[in-house]
Amino acid sequence: MKTIEEIAGGLVIPPEAWEPYGRWAAKVDPSRLMVHPARAPGQIVLVTGMTPSAGGVGKTVTTLTLASALSRKGVRAIACLRQPSLGPVFGIKGGGAGGGRATVEPLAEVNLGMTGDLDAVTAAHNLLAALLDNHLHHGNALGIDPETIVWPRALDVEDRALRDIEIGRGTGNGPVRRGSFVITPASEITAILGLATGPEELQARLERIVVARTRDGRPVTAEDLHAGGAMAALLRRARIPNLLQTSEGSPVLVHGGPFGNLSYGTTTLTSLHVAQQLADVALVEAGFATDLGGEKFVDLVSPLGNVAPSAAVIVASLPSLHAHAPGAVGAGSLGPGLENLTQHIANVRAFGLDPIVALNRFPADIGAERAEVKSFCTGLGVRIEDSTGFSDGAAGGLAIADAVVEALHRGQRARPIYAPSQPLAEKLETVVRTIYGGDGVDLTDGARAELDRGDVPDADAVPVCLAKTPLSLSDDPKKLGRPRGFRVRVQRFVRAAGAGYVVALLGDIQTMPGLPRDPRAVHIGIDAAGVPQGVI
Repeated sequence: MKTIEEIAGGLVIPPEAWEPYGRWAAKVDPSRLMVHPARAPGQIVLVTGMTPSAGGVGKTVTTLTLASALSRKGVRAIACLRQPSLGPVFGIKGGGAGGGRATVEPLAEVNLGMTGDLDAVTAAHNLLAALLDNHLHHGNALGIDPETIVWPRALDVEDRALRDIEIGRGTGNGPVRRGSFVITPASEITAILGLATGPEELQARLERIVVARTRDGRPVTAEDLHAGGAMAALLRRARIPNLLQTSEGSPVLVHGGPFGNLSYGTTTLTSLHVAQQLADVALVEAGFATDLGGEKFVDLVSPLGNVAPSAAVIVASLPSLHAHAPGAVGAGSLGPGLENLTQHIANVRAFGLDPIVALNRFPADIGAERAEVKSFCTGLGVRIEDSTGFSDGAAGGLAIADAVVEALHRGQRARPIYAPSQPLAEKLETVVRTIYGGDGVDLTDGARAELDRGDVPDADAVPVCLAKTPLSLSDDPKKLGRPRGFRVRVQRFVRAAGAGYVVALLGDIQTMPGLPRDPRAVHIGIDAAGVPQGVI
């Protein structure tokens, strides 16, 4: 590996703008970067995917492969990724820093918390929860109605036992009330960290967080509890992007961590702006598929950050294609999976971009099936290239790099499919009909009551973040392929006033995941030298 000094020097980052974090990582302070007014910002390439199998489709591997391949071709490129959450690392999916010969290094450190940014988010989140309960305990001067409290606690571990709990039991510990936990990537503070582009904006957004209502219906915010300053102080370093490198020595910015199913699923605006300033191309991985990370990047992140992709790569794989036709093997058996891929191609076109499909290679792939996928995409007028970065490193992404450079020369710019000022019902219908291929939206009685009570008063003026299963285009993980004739169900709404959008929770989505029967955590340990083993 290169030292972090070599990585920073290759990007011509002024010494005062970066601070080493050990030998292999650094914090890059955007406020200290030199702005070159004559230089155009780097172009953004969105890396998204088809609906993945439970093990993923390979977006991170492809993003890192592409970054290294572009660097080989003399294009200054930076991959922009989220910090991996410990939930998936110890759960079913594993790490979020690539694999094989396309990784972020040092791999184990990145997957096990790195610079502690998500730890700081967890602390800030729980500080607000503690201040809220402390206010109730000491007389409740604000007149908060405990039945209206919506601020949970947070933990970056998958633990289904914490979804519905009772807190405050015991003498002097009350008042006793119902509570819950969310996983840290689902915390509104994780979302705020990703959208705030400076310390003042960070604190202002934190102060706008709504935690409850008073008995006369007034929203209670973090500012009312005088919590914003302390929360911002806890996030003082977490707000600064982390500079690392790929396994081939190309620069990577790792920052933020919102999940794509529960939140908007991509890196921070701060990280993206830094990449645009330092490089010709910023490669942005957006979690899960075009119906989750891709849609939210274009409809939510882009308008809030005044950024937009100029090209989009859809990652596909034979395991993910087969996930939509369980048990089917051999050429001619991929129909349901190809139909799923067709919807994602249509989605990228709905954003105003010509999609590129990267077919991520797995060891068990059958050659005839790969040929079938390529022929299918070619028939749709879509360029498709192999992605073999897991086994071949940068050499396995050179063809995709050529396709991306060609796409960037077209001068396209992604456009949202709705305006934030549209009524909430119209925004929901637009996403469900255009991106999911569904017939419409139904509200539960609880969700309708939330609207009637005015719990989301600005819903007709801000973007909407739809939270749903990543395993289907619908809100039902059992509906595979390209389902038709379905409607999605909104179980409830969450007002993310600090983040600046409304969350619609669809189907049976949980904000605190549970561990699988055989979690990866039981296969992880350390060797005699204390080096982590089994972290992948």
